[in-house]
Amino acid sequence: MTKRVLVVEDDLLNRMFLSDSLRLHGYDVCEVDDGAQVMDAVRDYAPDLITMDLNIPHISGETLIRRLRRDAVYAKMPVLAITAFASPRDEQRILQLGADGFMAKPLALQSLLDAVGNLIAANENQKSRAPALS
Repeated sequence: MTKRVLVVEDDLLNRMFLSDSLRLHGYDVCEVDDGAQVMDAVRDYAPDLITMDLNIPHISGETLIRRLRRDAVYAKMPVLAITAFASPRDEQRILQLGADGFMAKPLALQSLLDAVGNLIAANENQKSRAPALS
């Protein structure tokens, strides 16, 4: 089954790079360029992973990560945070906030593909080990 990735990125060139790269490597991709559209896209598209730019219009990526983590339905959905403003302290803060991975721009293609693949696989392994509800 093709894995679904929601790409949240307001910069057109970065969004094209992310989306085109993921599509070329077999992922189904939905794009969002505004924070105000993210939660609707998550509900409608049901992605296996979200790549989340942190600096986006209307609702920041950080706020959206917090919302996802507070929502019982989406709390375990993998989020790969992506930002151009990256220091080791930023990375630690974003991971503590609830992101499952962190990447600094500019992105290297293989690192992106590795991170996406690893996060999706880890989430699937976690689901398969979850006890069945009676």
